[in-house]
Amino acid sequence: MTNIDFLKTESRNPKTLNLDTMSTLTLLRIMNEEDQKVIGAIKEALPQIEKSIQLTIEALRNNGRIIYIGAGTSGRLGILDAVECVPTFSTNDEVIGLIAGGEKAFVRAVEGAEDSEALAVEDLKKVNVNENDAVVAIAASGRTPYAIGALKYAKEINAKCIGISCNKASELSKYADVAIEVDAGPEILTGSTRLKAGTSQKLILNMISTASMVGIGKVYGNLMVDMRATNQKLVERAKRIVMESTGCDMTVALKTLEISEFSIKEAIVMILTGVTREEAKQKIIQNKGFIRKCI
Repeated sequence: MTNIDFLKTESRNPKTLNLDTMSTLTLLRIMNEEDQKVIGAIKEALPQIEKSIQLTIEALRNNGRIIYIGAGTSGRLGILDAVECVPTFSTNDEVIGLIAGGEKAFVRAVEGAEDSEALAVEDLKKVNVNENDAVVAIAASGRTPYAIGALKYAKEINAKCIGISCNKASELSKYADVAIEVDAGPEILTGSTRLKAGTSQKLILNMISTASMVGIGKVYGNLMVDMRATNQKLVERAKRIVMESTGCDMTVALKTLEISEFSIKEAIVMILTGVTREEAKQKIIQNKGFIRKCI
């Protein structure tokens, strides 16, 4: 696993062999052209992304979690997606992110952490990974020992295993129930996988988390009905969501949100069905969070 010469993510891009002599505008044009390749590469991987989301939805419905795990940029992107699920979908620990070297590695690289399979096992054990969880290992190269160690252990305990890499036929894929491999070609700066590879990973994680939350009833129409109104901007958004969902005016939306202690779902069900807050709660529970089934 020491030879990286064959990896597309490590190969030189023929368009940028003279990157250091280019004008800024020329550099930007080439960079923009290369970035457009990401969308096409992801399109090819949509069937595998769909299969992975089937696994993550199954995990969430069985009180399991989506556990992102990776090193460096890959790990940071996993944490970013997990953290952003909290205000957007009111998650607690349904989606979590682990990075080689621990939380401090999010802001400063921890040298050598990615080279340890055992460290990944330790990190997964700390969060009590179990057979109900879906472990999503992320590695641009597809050969990072930390990510591979995570899937090896996840497979041992019968957790669902998903691998995301930016090279075809990657080592990581061997240990995945579903392997997502996206090849957007070599980076404009050789080996700098925070560029196209990082963009690819971010877009895939957006798909996994968003589609998974849709799949467990945290969306009504295209509205974030499980959003937490934790600041003034989000309070205003909550009012607009209730108004858009029910056709009510601002006064009714605010009054009902106050009664429901700013549970957007409860407020919508109360207005659309004319029930009390307690009755709305029960309807939502009975219908596993899906508003459309409550009305």
